[in-house]
This record gives sequence, structure tokens and C-alpha cells, in this order.
Amino acid sequence: MSAETSVPRPRESGLDISDSALFKGLMAEAPYAFAFFDISGRFVRVNSTFTELTGMAVDRHIDRAPADILSADLANVIDSALRRIGDDRLPVTDQRLRTRAENGDTRHWAISFFPLHDDEGATIGTSLFGVDVTERQTTEDDLRRSEERYRSLVQSQQQLVWITSPSGAVMEDAPEWRAITGQGLEEYLAHGWLDAVHPDDRPAAEEAWREALRGRTMFEWSYRVRTRASGYRDFEVRAVPIIRHGRVIEWVGANSDVTAQREAEEMRGRLTDQLGAAALRTARLQGATAILAEALTVEQVVQVIIDVGRTALAADHSAVALLDPDRGTLKVINSGAIPDAGGAPGEDISLSRSSVMTMAVNSRRPVFAESPDSLRAQLADAGGETDQINGFLAHTQERAWVGLPLLAAGRALGALRFSFTRPQKISQEDGVFLEALAGQCALAVERATLFEREHRTAETLQRSLLPERLPVVRGLVLAQRFRSGSRHVQVGGDWYDAFVLQDGRVAAVVGDVMGKGVKAAAGMGRIRNAMRALALTNPPPAAVLTGLDRVFEATEEEEQVTTLAYMVVEPTTGEGTLALAGHPPPLLVSPQGVGILHETEPGTPLGWATSRKQFRFSVPPGHTAVLYSDGLVENRKRGLDAGLRELSAVVAEAPEEILTSPHMLLDFLVDRMLSGYEQDDDVTVLAVHVPAATKSD
Repeated sequence: MSAETSVPRPRESGLDISDSALFKGLMAEAPYAFAFFDISGRFVRVNSTFTELTGMAVDRHIDRAPADILSADLANVIDSALRRIGDDRLPVTDQRLRTRAENGDTRHWAISFFPLHDDEGATIGTSLFGVDVTERQTTEDDLRRSEERYRSLVQSQQQLVWITSPSGAVMEDAPEWRAITGQGLEEYLAHGWLDAVHPDDRPAAEEAWREALRGRTMFEWSYRVRTRASGYRDFEVRAVPIIRHGRVIEWVGANSDVTAQREAEEMRGRLTDQLGAAALRTARLQGATAILAEALTVEQVVQVIIDVGRTALAADHSAVALLDPDRGTLKVINSGAIPDAGGAPGEDISLSRSSVMTMAVNSRRPVFAESPDSLRAQLADAGGETDQINGFLAHTQERAWVGLPLLAAGRALGALRFSFTRPQKISQEDGVFLEALAGQCALAVERATLFEREHRTAETLQRSLLPERLPVVRGLVLAQRFRSGSRHVQVGGDWYDAFVLQDGRVAAVVGDVMGKGVKAAAGMGRIRNAMRALALTNPPPAAVLTGLDRVFEATEEEEQVTTLAYMVVEPTTGEGTLALAGHPPPLLVSPQGVGILHETEPGTPLGWATSRKQFRFSVPPGHTAVLYSDGLVENRKRGLDAGLRELSAVVAEAPEEILTSPHMLLDFLVDRMLSGYEQDDDVTVLAVHVPAATKSD
């Protein structure tokens, strides 16, 4: 440090510590530990006493962060204090710390932190002052041990002895008893100890005492005793008859003050109840968090919130409303949410209207109304109209309310509303639980909203790559179903197409580009367009697949896998040809409910060096050919072979009227094949139905 007395140059850290001789002497000679930190929390100066606390030389501290050089305990204390000063700009005082000296002795320190400001009041650093309080701590420990020994001695002598005649009448003075109860000598000798017993406890105690006198048995009882200060303390009594030559000559009793014991037992009971309640709240919050993590859609999140409100809070009604910031309104999205008041599902609630949810959103803080009077006062403070408030309270059976804002990164998403048909005491612990629950619900709502938006975008994109409508052809009925996978938000590679060839026949295809996202969608678009061009030029299936192989090799990456089933069919007769490129075989459904998988070579995916083959495939009148992607028959719990067997079996369960309608048939097949399974892939199905000939034909 410089000894010059001119205005000191500021350090790069922004902390200006004078280098005067006075300050240097203070730092060197003071018996206190000093340390100074810059605005970033790094050491600027320390004195030698501070090194006794850390066990390190002065120069090892300079320009270092506490966490880099100090023990975890000391670093945590300093870092925590620096953060608090940075947040609150207020001193942090009397932080206790224990260290061990080089000789093994334990030392105790009291540490305080104070913010340093420049002339304009801006915080430029923090000062630390530490005092060695080892002697004071030792004195306090000795005093505490002395007090504990004294208290134990006093407690061991708390029995108050008294003596009565064989009939129970007081025989002599009991100064210790009278000192506790405040009874005068005459009063005690006249009425005895029973006169100091609590009125509610006296009848039972007196009857038990009389019973012991009659039976000459030990008397043991407990009751409350009025003290000199007019309060009551808990006592236990034990009295025994002194028998000589078969006769009771006197009774000797001893009263013990058990107030502390009773209070401790009650405290333990309350603590046990509180700990049990805290554990239950924690378990409920963890359970709700786990369930919310599984909810993908806003509807699912709302259902979880309703269930939590019913099971964890015993709420009679639960409501969820989402905020429309552009319109400044809340929209309630669950039915039956707010009885006897506005805010039914789909109704917009203006933020200017005073309600439990709008107050929570506007203030960004929870609203707890434990009774109608409490709600009335809060609504009035929020600007609610008296007639509207009284009208609501007069017509609702609700008697307590909780409003919680749904906040994500400080941004309001909406509000939760729980209500009860009885007044509800909301403890501080309940409030903490409710705020934590609202935080988890907000995250779930934000995640679900984002999922739904992205899922809609992905599904819209994928549908835009598929045909808007199927061709209408005399002698054929075409139908399709596409169901996007519910567990992803990326566009998939499933596709279908059907179009009329130049010779009047109809081409039908279902394909699957493996993978998700834009890459799969782009590949799907290229293959679909190429297939149309090839089919319109040279429609035989083997020729089309051979041409697609060449296109695939030229445009697609080697690791990309694409399969498809392509058939050409003659309207009215149903005669046609089929070729497969590594795709599941088509299903032929008869009018009698028999489903037959076409037995043909599955072929290889597109782009593989192979000689493509085509096979005759006939769809007799009244029959339906079904082309499909593997999402219909295969999932995580069901293999492809099992799925194909199940598909044929499901056809046999279809009612007769469904077998003649390709649209109804596809709905039936998709619903039954997905029932009981979690859909994890897109499902694409295309039906080619040849109507049965009528008599007029």
C-alpha cells in the first residue's frame, strides 16, 4: 500500500481503499479481522488477523474469489453474505463461524459484512469485519452447562411433600406448596390442597382421593394447580397410607410439577403433526410434479390440476384459466369450474374485473381468502363493485378461496382457482406448498401449450404434403385415414397417394420415409413426386419401383430407409398388379369378414440393388384392399408379425355394415388396432374398394 496522502487512485475493481498510514496501521495492528471485496466478490485487501481465520498468507488472497482458496464452510458464509448484500444492499451481521487453529484449538469468530458506497451512493464493494469470540463463546458454554446443572438440580427437587390425617384432613403446613399456590396458612389448613386444583379437574380428583382413603390404596392422579400468578401448571400426585398396627396413621403425598414435561410432549406432538403434514405435502407435490411431467396437452394438465385440487387440497371446485395478453382477458378452460358466478368454460374474464383469478394475475401473487368476509375485503380493495361482490357471495356456497398466478420466467400464463364450501385456514406451510404447486403447474401449462402449437404446426405441414382429396372413379371407392403420432411434434415421413392413369386405371400407394422432421418430409415429397411422374409415364409397378431406385440413389442419402406398397387396379373388375419395396403386404377384406394378407415377396427398400418384381393382385367386387404403414401394426409392445396376425383377426370382428363401407372399415381397423397401445408413430391407411355388382348392372 502507498503511504502518500493525496487522493488515492481507484483500483480497476472500482473499490477505492485509501493507502494512508492510518489505514495501514489499522489494518496491521487491529485485533480484528479485516477483508475487503470488490464488486465481483474478489479479495482486494486483508489484514494479518484475517489470515488467522483462513490459515493462508495475505498475498494468496488478493484478486481471488473465496471459493477458489477457502474451505467450503468459510467460502459459503462469505459468498452467501456477498450475494445478500448485492441483492438487498444491507449489512449482514453476526455470522458465526468455527475454525481450527494449527495447534488444534477450536476458535470461534463473529463476522459481519457491510456494503461500501462511493460519493454517489453506488455500491463499489463489501467490507468484512471479524472478531475472535472464542473466550466469550467458552464463557457462554460454561454458563450454559452451569445453568443446565442448576436446572437439573432444581427439577430433581420439584416434589412438594404434604401430610394429612387418616381422614384426609391437612395436619401441618406445607410451605413449598403454599409458595407455589399462594394459599395462606389458614386457607391451606382449612381447605387443603384440593382448594388449589382447577375447577374442571377437582371433581374427578376429589372422588379418586376419597376412593383411595376408603380403600387405603395408593393415590395417583394428575391435575392442574392454580399458581400464585393465577395461572395453572400441571402436577402429578402420589400419596401412600402410612399403616401401623393395621391402622392408617397418616397419608404422605408428593406433588411433582410436570408442566415442562407436558409442554414438551405437546410440542413433540405438534412437531410430529407438522412434520407429518410437511412430509405429506412434499409427497403430494412430488406426485403432482411427476404426473404433470407426463401431461402433454393443456387438457391433460388441467385434469391433473383438478385431481390435485381434489385429493391434495380437498378443494370442492378447481378452475384453470389461461391469459390472453393481447385482449387482457382470462379464459376458463375446464367445465364446472366456477359455480354461481361468471367465468364458465370458454367465457372471457376481463382483467379489469375483480375476481380471485384476476387479482392473482394482476398482482403476480397468491390470493388467500379464508372466509367470505376476507374475500369481500380483498375484492373491495381491488376495486370490485359492492353490489357485484354481495351478489356473488349471496348466491354461492363457496366459503374460502385460493387464487394462484401461473408464472413462467416472471411472465403470467394464467391462474388457478381452488374453492371450498367451508371456511379454510391456510397456514404459512400451506401457502408455500400452494406456490410450489402453482410453479409446477405453470411449467406444465407452458410446456403443453408449446407442444400443442408445435404439434399443430407439424401436423399441418405433413397434411399439406399429402393429397387434399382422393380421385372419384366410377367402379371404385377410395378412402384414407391419417393419424399423426401423439408423442412427437415433428413432421413424419408417412404418405399416401392415389391418382388416375392415362389408360383409366387407378394407381394407389402408401409409403414410409423413416425418421422425423424436415429431412424426412423433404424425402417424402421428392419420392412422391418422382413416383407420380414415373407412374404416369410407365405405370407397371415393377417399372415404377425400378425408376424410383435410380431416383433414390441420385437424391437420397445411403442411410435413409424408405418403403412403399404400390398397386395399379382396374375399376369395376378390380384386376390389378402389385409391387412392394420392403413394405408390409396389403390386406384383402372380403364381404364375409375374412382378412387375408397378400402372400408376395416383400422386396427391399428403395435404393437397394435388386431386380424389382410385380405380382397379380385382384380386388373382387365387394372386397376391399387395404394398404397401410407399419404404425398400424407395430409399436413398442407389439412386434410386426404379431401385429399382422392381429390385423387379420380384427377384420373377423367387424359388423357386416362396416365391411361394405371402406370409410367405416378404416375407422374400425385403426381404432381397434391402436386400442390398448400408446401410439408412437404415424398411422396411414388407404383403402381401395370395388363395390359389389347390383342387379341393374
